[in-house]
Amino acid sequence: MSTGSGDLSQFSMLDLFRMEADGQTQILTDGLLSMERGGGDAATAEAMMRAAHSIKGAAAIVGLDVVVQLAHGMEDAFIAAQHGQLQLTPARIDALLAGVDLILQFSTLDEASLPAWLEQHGARIGAAMNSIAGIAQIQSAPELELEAYPVTVPVPAPAAPPGPEAAAAPPAPEETAPHRVQGAPKAAQNFDRLLALASESRINAHQMHPFIAQLQRFKRNQASLFQALEQLHDAVVRSGDQALIEQSALTGQKAHPLKQFMLEHMADIESYERRLLGVSKNLVDEVLTLRMRPFRDGVQAFPRMVRDLARSLGKEAQLQIEGEETLVDRDILARIESPLNHMLRNAVDHGMESASERIAAGKPALGTIVLEARHRAGMLGIEIRDDGRGVDIERIRRQVVERKMASAAMAEAMSQPELIEFLFLPAFSLKETTSAISGRGVGLDIVHQTIREQNGTVRIESTPGEGFHTFITLPLTQSIVRALVVDVQGEAYAIPIVKVERVLKVPQSEIHTLENKQFFDFGGEHLGLVSAAQVLELGQIGSGAGELPVVVIGAAQRRYALVVDAIRGEQSLAVQALDPIFGKMRDISAGALLDDGAPVLILDVPDLLLSIDKLLHEGGLHQLGARGGPEKRKVKRILVVDDSLTVREMERKLLQGRGFQVDIAIDGIDGWNVVRSGDYDLLITDVDMPRMDGIELVSLVKKDIHLYKLPVMIVSYKDRPEDRARGMSAGADYYLTKGSFHDETLLNAVFDLIGEAGL
Repeated sequence: MSTGSGDLSQFSMLDLFRMEADGQTQILTDGLLSMERGGGDAATAEAMMRAAHSIKGAAAIVGLDVVVQLAHGMEDAFIAAQHGQLQLTPARIDALLAGVDLILQFSTLDEASLPAWLEQHGARIGAAMNSIAGIAQIQSAPELELEAYPVTVPVPAPAAPPGPEAAAAPPAPEETAPHRVQGAPKAAQNFDRLLALASESRINAHQMHPFIAQLQRFKRNQASLFQALEQLHDAVVRSGDQALIEQSALTGQKAHPLKQFMLEHMADIESYERRLLGVSKNLVDEVLTLRMRPFRDGVQAFPRMVRDLARSLGKEAQLQIEGEETLVDRDILARIESPLNHMLRNAVDHGMESASERIAAGKPALGTIVLEARHRAGMLGIEIRDDGRGVDIERIRRQVVERKMASAAMAEAMSQPELIEFLFLPAFSLKETTSAISGRGVGLDIVHQTIREQNGTVRIESTPGEGFHTFITLPLTQSIVRALVVDVQGEAYAIPIVKVERVLKVPQSEIHTLENKQFFDFGGEHLGLVSAAQVLELGQIGSGAGELPVVVIGAAQRRYALVVDAIRGEQSLAVQALDPIFGKMRDISAGALLDDGAPVLILDVPDLLLSIDKLLHEGGLHQLGARGGPEKRKVKRILVVDDSLTVREMERKLLQGRGFQVDIAIDGIDGWNVVRSGDYDLLITDVDMPRMDGIELVSLVKKDIHLYKLPVMIVSYKDRPEDRARGMSAGADYYLTKGSFHDETLLNAVFDLIGEAGL
């Protein structure tokens, strides 16, 4: 880690050693992995030799003699490799990487914890030193023990005590991470405050615009006044009254400086506004730049992890990182580290074949995983692709049936994308045996949830025998969003511009109706019209005689034209997180302040698309401009509440197939809002859901004076007696486990509670 040319006097010598070890051990790790892949050369060996030499010198200064000996052994090995006298085999690289881990662990210790740790791990350290010494054929006695390397611990100067971040105990070698001296939480707080001030400066600059517009109006009124004075003066001259002529001329002379003053100062004020806007914009841009980090900073440990994991499984695999310089918001980079780690471990454990299997399949023995980051259309695109065995789609189909998650006929009718969606379900794994690496049922569901929390999306594809491909899309930063501001029922809402495909106006004459759904022709495509007021539950849009302003969102089969009241235009908004007390608000991602200082809610487009899908499935779309009453219901109506898209769609299809009208809700709060607004015959709910779980939802329903008689069925993966007791105590009328139900058990339970679909 580079410290630059700044003042380092506040750091102790151990702090400086940590900085040195952080950067130099990364050079060693990258170089060793490159040598193992056959991509290293004499220059790579020389770079590693210099890194080991730098570590040796730094360790000598702080008195870490054990690190001095480790680095010295590495240096000798790299010199031999540089001159072609030594081949760095995988086994030798294992030993050298173990030495790198030890150096990193030493860098995390303070002087108080070092002696005890040395005593505890003495045998391992001695073995590692002997292994490294033996690589370059250095003469060392087999009985070499740690005591042969006396360790002295420096006492830092009182003026520069070790930082509070010094660890009391080191992490395990496989968990070693680069040590950071800077206080990240404090830096994050400072950044948030700085961004807030920069955004306020920009808003203040924009607020000059209406003031200047008023001055412009005053200027125009003044011009009209002067013109009237000139006309009056001409009339006076024509009258021939000398006294009036002199008085008129005097008035004109007095008015001229005022006119000149206005002209000159208006130009100055307009110039000042342009400068102020430019400075405030640049200030926000510079503050955001401080928050960006290259992608490599968050993924530099992954190549080593992939290599070590593959060797532990008897496989050969390498990770190639593309787009290392791609800039990413530091918060996003930190939060996606775990999902990326999991996907890479899955690729090695689940996807990568053994060397013999790969050769038999006509592939190179060495498997390759590519991790790529790119900026695409104002978003951060991350792809993970491997050349492994891919996912067996038919195996997913069998698992779905075996786990009673769908009938054989339903599973057979599912497409590949629908089946792959099951991989995002909790506890759904194709791994037959558990291990410390994967297969314990905590997997892609956590990845999916984490990416969604960052306002991103994740999609997976697979070709059996050829590999697995993951597509992750994230915002470049969570701090600033370029958005389209629209009016809905008199309120301002913002839609991230990257989610907007088109903005246009649709004449009423071009709107057609088919099966109660309204659409218009959009480049040969019948594009459905949806009222933003209805989706946001703000009422029904009024009828209009002219054109409807619409915003086209979504893609492919999920593209809709969102009808709004008016379109204001684009603005760059400094995102303000909503108070946690509100939880995840449906269809809303965050708040912001407009250029005029007014508050605005930023719409969550993926959530919005789910809400629109729900309205379409319910058949409850309002007719634009129409205010007819609701159609009399002829079949029984069921509300399904589940945060899993696959589960709720499966239940919806199953129940609709038996004639029931089915509405869906995506979580507990959504379900609570929907169940109070409709006339339902049955509520079916999951238990584990965000914002509000199913037990709380059932409790609210049974306490409501209008809903307490509504039959409620809980459908959950949990089948413990205490879970069933909680559900029944809350007031549920039926408790069914997802792991055991199939077509007939679910339908039989529904029939037991409310009978057949017809009224």
